Amino acid sequence: MLIRTTCLVLLLALLTGSRAVAAPRDDSFIAGYAAAVLEREFSLTAPSLRVQNGVISLAASDLGSADRARVVAQLEQIRGVARVVVLEPGVSPPAPPSAAPEPPRIPSEWQAGLFPGGVLFKPLIADPRWPHFAATWQHYFDDRQLTDAAAVSFGESFAFYRDRIGSAWWEVGLHAGVFSIFDLDAQSFDLVNADYLVGIPLTLRYDDFTAMFRVFHQSSHLGDEFLLRTKTKRINLSYESIDLKLSYMIADVVRLYAGGGYLFDQDPSSLDPLSVQYGIELTSPWPSRESRWRPIAAVDVQQREENGWSTDVSARAGIEIDGVLLTRKLQILLEYFSGHSPNGQFYKDKVQYLGIGTHFHF
Repeated sequence: MLIRTTCLVLLLALLTGSRAVAAPRDDSFIAGYAAAVLEREFSLTAPSLRVQNGVISLAASDLGSADRARVVAQLEQIRGVARVVVLEPGVSPPAPPSAAPEPPRIPSEWQAGLFPGGVLFKPLIADPRWPHFAATWQHYFDDRQLTDAAAVSFGESFAFYRDRIGSAWWEVGLHAGVFSIFDLDAQSFDLVNADYLVGIPLTLRYDDFTAMFRVFHQSSHLGDEFLLRTKTKRINLSYESIDLKLSYMIADVVRLYAGGGYLFDQDPSSLDPLSVQYGIELTSPWPSRESRWRPIAAVDVQQREENGWSTDVSARAGIEIDGVLLTRKLQILLEYFSGHSPNGQFYKDKVQYLGIGTHFHF
C-alpha cells in the first residue's frame, strides 16, 4: 500500500499546493538552439547569428556552400521562432517592432529546474484514460446499460523537476485524473461510474524520441443512484500498475507510439496483469505553422490479457486551437470507440459508441 499512500499525498499536493510559473523562453535560448542546429546539421558556425523578438538573422557569408533553403527551414522549426532572415553583404538586420506591445509570454516546456512548465511526453489524444479536462456526449449502440451518456474528466499531468542528461532531457512529475460517466436518459442524470487515477511518470526525451515509465493506481466506484436503480452487483475494481510508453515524432506531423503495462496488487486478484497499447496521431501542417488552429486525428489501440487480447479501438478527429486561456490547447473532437468498456467494473462488457466533445490540455 506504500504506492497508494505516496500517490494520494502527491495528489493532495497537486490540489492544495501553490502554482509555480516557469521562466519564459527568451531570445538567448533560441540563439543557443539555432547555433546547435547549425553545428549539428550543417557543420557551420555563424558569428553573425542574432535573435531579436524571435527573429533570427545571420549573414549569408556564414552559410558558405550550405543549402540556404534547407538551413532556413531547419531554423524555422525551432519553437518560438517568428521568422529567419539571411542578410546579404551590406544589409543591416531588421529592426524589431517598437510600437506593437509585446505578446504574452507562455511558459516553455524546455526549462530546467523545479516546476518547469509543460511536459516532455505529450498527451495521447485518443487514449480514453489520459488525464485532462474534457466533457463529451456519447451515444451507445445496443448497450444493456446506456444509450446517451455524458463523459466528464478532470485532471492533468505536470512536471515536478526537469534537467538535462547529456543532450537529452529527463523529468519526474505527477499524473492524476478522475473519469466519470453519467446516464443522460435517467431521470436525475445518474452517475454510473467514476475512475480515479494517480501516478508518477518518469520521462526521458531525446530529439523526437520520448520514453515514459509510469507507476500508478486506479480504482473505480459506481454511483449510488445507479446502484439503487439497477441493482448492479458491485465489483471493487482497484489495482496498481506499471507501464512503459515509447513515442516518436516525424516532422511534427506524424506521431507513433507503443508500450505495455503490468498490473499488481489487483482486486479482483484473478485479473490477468498484461496489456499492450499502440497508436498513431496526425497533426496537419495546414493551414500554416503560424496559425493557432489545425486539424488533428488519432487512433489508439489497446489489448489486455484479461480480455483474451481482443482489440479495443478509440479514434478521435477534429481541430486543435492553441493559446486558449493563454497556455492551453482546446480540442473539439468527434470520437468513436469499439471494444471492451474503459469504465471501471464494466471492463468485461463490449461497447460501441460515437461522441463529440471538448478537451483542454496545458
